[in-house]
Amino acid sequence: MSRHGFELKTNEQIILMRQAGLATAAGLDAIRKLIRAGITTLELDKAADDAIRAHGGHSNFQLVEGYKHTICASVNDEVVHGIPGNRVLQPGDIVSIDCGAEIGEWNGDSAVTFIVPGGDPEVAAKRQLLSDITEQSLWAGIAALANATYLNEVGMAIEEYVYSQGNYGILEEYVGHGIGRSMHEDPAVYNYRVRGNGPKVVPGLVVAIEPMVTAGSAVTKVLGDGWTVSTKDASDASHWEHTVAVHEGGIWVLTAADGGAAGLAKFGIKPVPLA
Repeated sequence: MSRHGFELKTNEQIILMRQAGLATAAGLDAIRKLIRAGITTLELDKAADDAIRAHGGHSNFQLVEGYKHTICASVNDEVVHGIPGNRVLQPGDIVSIDCGAEIGEWNGDSAVTFIVPGGDPEVAAKRQLLSDITEQSLWAGIAALANATYLNEVGMAIEEYVYSQGNYGILEEYVGHGIGRSMHEDPAVYNYRVRGNGPKVVPGLVVAIEPMVTAGSAVTKVLGDGWTVSTKDASDASHWEHTVAVHEGGIWVLTAADGGAAGLAKFGIKPVPLA
């Protein structure tokens, strides 16, 4: 533990975390290839688990007490923590997949939202827009981290982008987090403006940034399974996430195959991989 109140990672440790990040990305890529109407969320779970194991890792979600799956699959009005099962995806569904992997003692965590092909074109377009706004808010937050003095500048950037796009909601009960030897560590990474600056951004900081955005109210409820978080007004939701490391040379998106190059390009920022 550093004087900052959380563990800072060395360059060598960040390189090890990159392996867990790539295994996490492989799990999501496997789902990207399979997402379609007619498939079950449990089938997607198996595909992600197989991909992570093929990369030498194992699911860190399964290390959470009481949770037995590799992914969380949240459909339509479900925001996060949806449990994979026999639910069959329908044309036009919006599906957020959260996935994590552990290799050695290091963790990766990432989430992507998909729109199932087909269905009502107008509904699908609105859901795609929601997903796009959430994804772009994630990259706005990552770009802010690259130049931030304090961590809470990330949430300011996310909030500013989301609200500039229309009347959307940002979940406040669920936020990003530090990550390293455990999937969830300090510090908290807010997706909205809060009082105070938060921790100073210094080399060795590694965080999971994960905006959760709704098409309506951000008020949520936990369903009867004790896990799934859903919007109270039944509005659609989207969740995007990446694990990001800060080091002396810049930032590196550990769960993006290109290190974050494509997502950061529009901000004029180039990720800096460590050798």
